[in-house]
Amino acid sequence: MTLEQPHTLIGPDMKAVDKVIRERLHSDVALVRQVAEYIINSGGKRMRPALLLLTAGALGYQGTRHHEMAAVIEFIHTATLLHDDVVDESALRRGRDTANALFGNAASVLVGDFLYSRAFQMMVAVDDMRVMRVLSDATNIIAEGEVLQLMNCHDADVDEARYMQVIHYKTAKLFEAAAQLGGILGGATPELEQALARYGMHLGTAFQLIDDVLDYSGEEAATGKHLGDDLAEGKPTLPLIHVMQRGTPEQAASVRKAIENGGRDDFPAVLAAIRASNALDYARTRAGEEAAQARAAISALRDSNYKEALLQSTFFAVERNH
Repeated sequence: MTLEQPHTLIGPDMKAVDKVIRERLHSDVALVRQVAEYIINSGGKRMRPALLLLTAGALGYQGTRHHEMAAVIEFIHTATLLHDDVVDESALRRGRDTANALFGNAASVLVGDFLYSRAFQMMVAVDDMRVMRVLSDATNIIAEGEVLQLMNCHDADVDEARYMQVIHYKTAKLFEAAAQLGGILGGATPELEQALARYGMHLGTAFQLIDDVLDYSGEEAATGKHLGDDLAEGKPTLPLIHVMQRGTPEQAASVRKAIENGGRDDFPAVLAAIRASNALDYARTRAGEEAAQARAAISALRDSNYKEALLQSTFFAVERNH
């Protein structure tokens, strides 16, 4: 499954968002422009801005403010990627060198700060306190999620509840904010606005759970990252947690050692334990449950091509290979 139909539906809007992004990336500092343009143009799925456009469209929104807000969402997301890759010491993202590998850690962190501050300038220009509250709260929670993930690294005692909290904070929160902002711009009732927010949260959770699966099952050419990156960083993701809780004592011990030590030396043994304990099937099932909850959340949304695209996005999140 691809995002072809949803993106075809909002194609003109996405072009308008890209135009806003290019305009707002302008800086008199050449290195800021260079790094920001490199990461923005590196082939991302643009799921978060698309989510805002689709939810606004589902409510019949007519106007252009959603283009500006979708660009804000993308800037916040891109800033988190720049900072994440520095923290994780990642060298590859979307099949390309990461910005920190190309330009250095200092430039990546500082350009990430530029994108955050530019996003807040754009928020203020919209002059809508509810929009600013949703985005500022989301940005703060994302930062907390990044710290929580850092605290969890090399901790083999992280359970599923603690890990799901990281996902909700670090990844799902921006999906939630994007869907909720579409509702706000489209004049949704409070009940429908919250339903859209729940849709975004469950969709983002499903999306991240499949990212966890792909770190142990994907093709590097498709995922654009090195397999085993999470293990190398000592991240206790859901497949690993499942092995420690449901695998044999030997399998659990192998995974525990790998998380605590980090690195790639234990990757073959860990991969064997993951496969033997059906950990990937478990994670896919959990992702499917989240996707189903996302679909249920928007059951009251009136039928339209936009709603159909929102529903299709939940299937893509679970069935994708990249």
